[in-house]
Amino acid sequence: MGTDDPDDREYSGLLQRDAAGFLLQSEDGRRYRLELLRTPIDEVEKRVVVTGRVRDGRVLEADGVRLA
Repeated sequence: MGTDDPDDREYSGLLQRDAAGFLLQSEDGRRYRLELLRTPIDEVEKRVVVTGRVRDGRVLEADGVRLA
């Protein structure tokens, strides 16, 4: 799942879940709160690649999540 949006990028890391939703612990050490269209239950606590764009420095609007 991806888009042709030129602002989209790929972010890789560990997908985590907390009480507020989903987080990506990215390989560069940053943590992003994910805004998702679907719930990636099968990918929780696994290495993933998220396609999307960062908004407000800490929120990642995800267009797609796939296993790395």
